[in-house]
Amino acid sequence: MSADHQKRIVILGAAESGVGAAVLAQKKGFDVFVSDMGTIKEKYKKELDAYGIPWEEGGHTESLILNADEIIKSPGIPDKAPMVQQVKAAGIHIISEIEFAGRYTNAKMICITGSNGKTTTTSLIYHILKQAGYNVGLAGNIGRSLALQVAEENFDYYVIELSSFQLDNMYDFKADIAVLMNITPDHLDRYDFEMQNYVDSKMRITQNQTADDAFVFWNDDPVVRKELEKYNLKAKLYPFSEFHETDAIAYIEEREYKIESPTPFNMEQEELALTGKHNLYNSLAAGITADIAGVSNEQIRKGLMSFAGVEHRLEKAGRVRGVDFVNDSKATNVDACWYALESMKQPTVLILGGLDKGNDYSHIFDLVREKCIGLVFLGVDNSKLHAAFDSFGLPIVDVLNMKDCVDACFRMAHPGACVLLSPCCASFDLFKNMEDRGDQFKACVAAL
Repeated sequence: MSADHQKRIVILGAAESGVGAAVLAQKKGFDVFVSDMGTIKEKYKKELDAYGIPWEEGGHTESLILNADEIIKSPGIPDKAPMVQQVKAAGIHIISEIEFAGRYTNAKMICITGSNGKTTTTSLIYHILKQAGYNVGLAGNIGRSLALQVAEENFDYYVIELSSFQLDNMYDFKADIAVLMNITPDHLDRYDFEMQNYVDSKMRITQNQTADDAFVFWNDDPVVRKELEKYNLKAKLYPFSEFHETDAIAYIEEREYKIESPTPFNMEQEELALTGKHNLYNSLAAGITADIAGVSNEQIRKGLMSFAGVEHRLEKAGRVRGVDFVNDSKATNVDACWYALESMKQPTVLILGGLDKGNDYSHIFDLVREKCIGLVFLGVDNSKLHAAFDSFGLPIVDVLNMKDCVDACFRMAHPGACVLLSPCCASFDLFKNMEDRGDQFKACVAAL
């Protein structure tokens, strides 16, 4: 699509992705306007002003929005937002920032999605490629916005973490390597509580792929396998599994990490920097992806051995008088908490709670019975948690702020125990976001 000066692009939402899209649109000669229902952070206002891009905050002016040729919507804004409904009624095309940025770069796109593990896998792939000397950018749900990097950098590769919300407004964009970690119920509140709508959204990662492209996926996920039967994918398939089965090309066998193709690779499982079963999947997906991207075996090994992990994902937050504290604030759904509990080797005090997204807690019942010595509910409305766990006979405390939460946990724990923040829920009832929740947790532990 050629940009001429008359074409107007309006951007809804002025955070990382929106501001990046605005800068790129401005550079490409569009008439640009940015509108945000809330308040725009100071640093983003400065950035918009530096480029002379007009913006508004605290509401949407219809006349300045409904005259757009195309709208770029922040992934955080739901389709049921009144302004989005008006835009749709006016027949204006809505795209995501990733879709827009993709039009202006020929870089190879490595895209990762999944309900769990995507941030770790994305960071690990980026780490391996960067360490191997690739000219590579990190974008999407993590790092700087893709649009801003396309506007200001000149990378040959991008490693992009994609949420289902970003995928929802992507149409012509294509991943050269698509990675799908798993599909478990998450964000169902945004998909009319219809699991299939969410599944369809995740499968969009494969759209537009050709025979020259690669699709890396977890072979043991029943949802993914069922979906694959419906699709006639042209991309070359690279399934990974914990076990050496007939059709997985990457797996663990006799404590060895193995990849069969495109280039055979193996290393001792205990040499992997990341531990725990869920991280095996992340390491397998990352290794195959690096292999497909042409990274040498020596560099893949080096990358898998030297990776330091991701903040707020099973992050060690300290030890106080023999009690370990682990920050897993990124666990905003039940399955993420399942993986965290599954990796616990000590008696555990578990912190749950926040904004429930249609959670089914029965998935973690067995692990809670097996591993937990106490529960602390950190949320405005904990009624669903009480209904789920009160019958377990464990000590339970309700709290409304992080200091009281950490104090309650410390009282429940004993030397040799672990306090795990793995809340299953979004953080917006009491915190700015999951990072804020994790940072407060670490600060309170440090103050004990």
